[in-house]
Amino acid sequence: MPNLLTNLLRGKNQEDKVDLKRRLGRGTNAPSLMRWMFFISAVTSCFILTTFKEAPFQAFGWALSTISCLGWVIIAAEDRDVPRLLMELMYAMMGSWGFINWIR
Repeated sequence: MPNLLTNLLRGKNQEDKVDLKRRLGRGTNAPSLMRWMFFISAVTSCFILTTFKEAPFQAFGWALSTISCLGWVIIAAEDRDVPRLLMELMYAMMGSWGFINWIR
């Protein structure tokens, strides 16, 4: 009880600490290898899209970007982060649109 009273006087409680860890990315459900894999695929797709002008490379870059975004959608769903889920879902739809435009 004294610890609770001290925390209340300081304006902090245990829920704030847990929420801060969650916002900083700690305590998430997705494995860190999965996060790194989709991060590297996103960087690779950006490199391909900004470097190569040929249609096959552009189509591959957009496909890789879409896969990366869908991976981040899965991670956001596991973290129950709805704004990030919707943002990545929108990027995935735009990436698939870019892929379809380049394979025509």
